Amino acid sequence: MELAKYIDHTLLKADATTEQINKIVAEAKEYNFMSVCVNPTHVKHCAEQLKGTDVLVCTVIGFPLGATTSAVKAFETKDAIQNGAGEVDMVINIGALKDGNDDLVYEDIKAVVDAAAGVTTKVIIETSLLTEDEKRRASELAKKAGATFVKTSTGFSTGGATIEDVKLMRETVGPDMGVKASGGVRSLEDVNGMIEAGATRIGASAGVEILNGQQSDQDY
Repeated sequence: MELAKYIDHTLLKADATTEQINKIVAEAKEYNFMSVCVNPTHVKHCAEQLKGTDVLVCTVIGFPLGATTSAVKAFETKDAIQNGAGEVDMVINIGALKDGNDDLVYEDIKAVVDAAAGVTTKVIIETSLLTEDEKRRASELAKKAGATFVKTSTGFSTGGATIEDVKLMRETVGPDMGVKASGGVRSLEDVNGMIEAGATRIGASAGVEILNGQQSDQDY
């Protein structure tokens, strides 16, 4: 697979303007990224702009805290797909996981998977806030709920993707489920390291710099 197709070209900042969104859409077309990953308010516009291309629109659910209810996450998922999202990245209920309330975490993920009705669903576990045991449990629950991917980070918490976390997640979910590394992936070296560790998708705002062999200072 060509390197560009590993990358979700990402702009999730609260102050993103239409002009900035149009820029990443144009870059996604030029470089043939897997998707543009944007907040739900931009999904419809991006879907219209990308019509007729093989670049998907990816969006985020319950982002960035994961602290909305399952019913809200399910509604947000359906709304996003109706507006043209081809993939959804949802944030787990992190507090519930830390409480040991695995049933709630599972049902929360399952609500989004069910609402997505076959659309690729990635589960953000926010590794920087979790212990090793919690990372394993979250990954196992995502797999059990039928999600397509587990994903390291929102890029808006205390840390991003690490090689160690990607390896742990890959080991936990096995060879067939997707693993997305996101947060702090800024160079071609970073991307290659994540893929070698087991990542099958990369979330990055630095996609253009990465493909041009440059180092970016972007956080996400």
